[in-house]
Amino acid sequence: MARVLVVDDDKNTLKFVRLHLEEEGYDVIEATDGRDALKKLKILPCDIAVVDVMMPFMDGISLTKEIRNTYEIPIIILTAKDQIDDKAVGFEAGTDDYLTKPFETKELAFRIKALLRRYVDPESDNDPIRLGNVLIIHENYSIKIDTKTIKLPLKEFELLYLLAKNSQRVFSREQIIENVWDLDFEGDNRTVDVHIKRLRQRFSHLSVPFSIRTVRGVGYTLEMNQ
Repeated sequence: MARVLVVDDDKNTLKFVRLHLEEEGYDVIEATDGRDALKKLKILPCDIAVVDVMMPFMDGISLTKEIRNTYEIPIIILTAKDQIDDKAVGFEAGTDDYLTKPFETKELAFRIKALLRRYVDPESDNDPIRLGNVLIIHENYSIKIDTKTIKLPLKEFELLYLLAKNSQRVFSREQIIENVWDLDFEGDNRTVDVHIKRLRQRFSHLSVPFSIRTVRGVGYTLEMNQ
């Protein structure tokens, strides 16, 4: 049974989500703010977190950053309708997916199931990719650079894997969204730009033989350095 951490300062939302997720077979841990969530994560390891953006003491974006620094679990943020900025900031913080309030609990359960499947049961045909001293391993979503191993948030990893598997090919933002965000996508193309920026920042201080290049007016491609 997968354990879901649900973080929201609205007790009615917590109760509503818990009842429906328990019907789907999940073990649900509730928290009313970010600080409460971190305390419970230390005691009760969870498989996935569902985090509201607007909360007292520690908001959902700050909580997402804290979780991402310590735990390797997928994160879904809950954001107010049409708050595109919340979504962009959330992805920059390291979230894997988002859902706009009000939402259907069946949709939430579907997204939880999809993320857990992709974290725990990756496709067997996704072979490791070697780029010089870098090994990108889809099986456990890890990257080895010489003797150092690093982990990326799910969407960042899948974006890197897509570009690395098709190096020299230029992908438009729409093509990247289609390949990496396979659920219904309600955001805008800025999400891709945010993830590209984060990938560049992560590798800027590391010795890697590739770079992600912007092809003006088209999209992005991964190129091996000369």
